[in-house]
Amino acid sequence: MPQKRRSQSWTELKQAGNECFRAGQYGEAVSLYSQSIQLLEKSGQKNKEDLGILYSNRAASYLKDGNCSECIKDCTKSLELIPFGFKALLRRASAYEALERYRQAYVDYKTVLQIDWNIPAAHDGVNRMTKALSDVDGPSWREKLPPIPTVPMSVKESLAQAASSASSPQQNSVIDNKKNGPEAAKKAKALKEEGNAFVKKGEHKKAAEKYTQSLGLNPTEVTTYTNRALCYLSLKMFKEAISDCDEALRLDSANVKAFYRRGQANKELKNKKSCIEDLNSVLKIEPNNTVAQKLLQEVQKMK
Repeated sequence: MPQKRRSQSWTELKQAGNECFRAGQYGEAVSLYSQSIQLLEKSGQKNKEDLGILYSNRAASYLKDGNCSECIKDCTKSLELIPFGFKALLRRASAYEALERYRQAYVDYKTVLQIDWNIPAAHDGVNRMTKALSDVDGPSWREKLPPIPTVPMSVKESLAQAASSASSPQQNSVIDNKKNGPEAAKKAKALKEEGNAFVKKGEHKKAAEKYTQSLGLNPTEVTTYTNRALCYLSLKMFKEAISDCDEALRLDSANVKAFYRRGQANKELKNKKSCIEDLNSVLKIEPNNTVAQKLLQEVQKMK
């Protein structure tokens, strides 16, 4: 008789969801995270942190799949379990922005900056929302905002040490044991600058190694992902370049370099449709970007 298949635990389902997320199988990731959540909730374990991470991970999958409404629901649930989790706030802000709910997006981006002033995606989001709200509501746009919550100092201190707990699926193994404190940020910046120096010398492999080390200490630095993507393009590691651009765009949904470099990688992989979509995204943000215009013309001639 065939052996009965052992039931998977919630941790195994979560890990399987992480693997599907990394592979770009976002619908399957949602299904696996949902099963994991159901099992953990049924188990009676009062582990709010694990549940919060699962909801945040599922939210990331929904966001990748374009299901912004479900992403917002899951982020809100995650934030109930892990108050002021900056990953969930960033994801919810991106989803609000995609749905043109700019006031709510602005509030979430501003809340993230209270937790950690050094998150570029939040600064960029605030700038975009400020422009959008000024265009829609005029000079008095601030008067129409929902209240921005004040992050208590005790929360800031605890999150400075445990921010990595709210990591995205592809980052869990990288930053679970890292402290997200000032020393780590300082070291990450130094490693990034070493990588930049190697790029200037044309030593892209060594540069990529430095960027990888930097991201291990600070996995929320958008430019480090786009810089490493540039290295991967030079090294003809096109799938890796796309992965880094995906991560950069998850952190900053309007990052021109990430769209352009992903477009370059897609061109090399003969993904004509994806390449055109990426270049059109660049031109939507920067209509006069001549480099993107030229590459788009080249790609459109591809068979």
